[in-house]
Amino acid sequence: MSVLQEKVMTRDWGKPGQHTFKGYQERGGYQQLKKVLEMQPAQITDEVKKSNLRGRGGAGFPTGLKWSFVPSLEKNTKPRYLAINADESEPGTAKDRFILEFDPHLMLEGIGIACYALGAHTCYIYARGEFKHPSAVLENAIAEAYANGIFGKKLMGKDFELNVYQVRGAGAYICGEETALLESLEGKKGWPRLKPPFPAVVGLFGCPTVVNNVETIAALPRIFEKGADWFSKIGAAKSGGTRLVTLSGTVKRPGTYEVSMDTSMKELIFDKEYGQGLPEGRSVKAVIPGGSSAPVLTADELDVKLEFDAFKPLQSMAGSGGIIVMDDSTCVVRSLWRVARFYAEESCGQCTPCREGQPWMARLIRKIEEGRGEMADLDTLMHVAQSIAPWPPIGLGNTICALGDAGALPVQSFVQKFRKDFEDHITQKRCPHGDKPWGSYGEFQ
Repeated sequence: MSVLQEKVMTRDWGKPGQHTFKGYQERGGYQQLKKVLEMQPAQITDEVKKSNLRGRGGAGFPTGLKWSFVPSLEKNTKPRYLAINADESEPGTAKDRFILEFDPHLMLEGIGIACYALGAHTCYIYARGEFKHPSAVLENAIAEAYANGIFGKKLMGKDFELNVYQVRGAGAYICGEETALLESLEGKKGWPRLKPPFPAVVGLFGCPTVVNNVETIAALPRIFEKGADWFSKIGAAKSGGTRLVTLSGTVKRPGTYEVSMDTSMKELIFDKEYGQGLPEGRSVKAVIPGGSSAPVLTADELDVKLEFDAFKPLQSMAGSGGIIVMDDSTCVVRSLWRVARFYAEESCGQCTPCREGQPWMARLIRKIEEGRGEMADLDTLMHVAQSIAPWPPIGLGNTICALGDAGALPVQSFVQKFRKDFEDHITQKRCPHGDKPWGSYGEFQ
């Protein structure tokens, strides 16, 4: 097994008072920000690059490289902004909320480091609307940071003003997309923007903006505590550090775990430190590896490591770390129907392929699940999905943002890898797994 050498993100979770300024400071909190304020901003960015820290929100883009896209003050004198994506609404994912709840000052210290490096004097934390308790803990932590001279007119006494605000979303999945998030922050409908221009050049209020995930920013104090080389070495390949993953579905011990990048999917599911395997008599049928938008894996593909690039040969992605295990009693058609209904409901409606295609796929899958399908429906289903986003995933699909891909790629992967299940529904004119009443299915039935 790939043993986790040392905890990075979860090191202090559960310790007395860790969510408060006093508890965080007693364990060395804000000392890394103090250290960083003696460095040049370019040095900070270089260290982040050297650490191989990659975005933990889903795309896995190198963080330091993203920061470097912000134009210099000589080229662009507009204000800069940092926006923290705490929307975390990808089905199957539950990690950022625990940072907000158990260790909010770790993220706030990371915000101070990032803003100083970027020359940003304002940071907005865009939190998912349903995060009632985590948001309350975070709001208290922000107030404590101001009261103790961390934020405000001077950043820990440095002549650098920094103001940090929490903004609550309204439960829209699309606002997890970075440009839709910026639109929402501006008080507008959360519709994604065309890129280019990218947010690093034209972002919030038309100014240079960096959008980072909660876990990404919370890693910064650890990097500057032990060094970029250390952080890079405890990772794997081009991915530095450890990862937070959420394991759910048919496992004995679901939960949110910090894992080494070298940990395989099989180890995560079956090792006694993590999932502890499946209930007796059950075997793995399928695994969604990175939140519901990630193309599904079969039981034969579980040796893949949880490092970001390892999923590319399998034409899937590590995503946001939401790992959902389905056993051999699972109806994959019904599971895909649930996924398709979600994306049909959450499509913002801006792009025609997504607006029309997502509910069309949901209706076709329902037809098959209920035993009313025809073999021609499978070809139609694949054609609609391909029209939204080509398979295999080779980049951007035919929509402004990746929500189109998020709904189309799972459909194509499920049908390709489990085609017999779909055909059985059609030939038997029923669901072989029986009926499971789920109540009202909503508009996209």
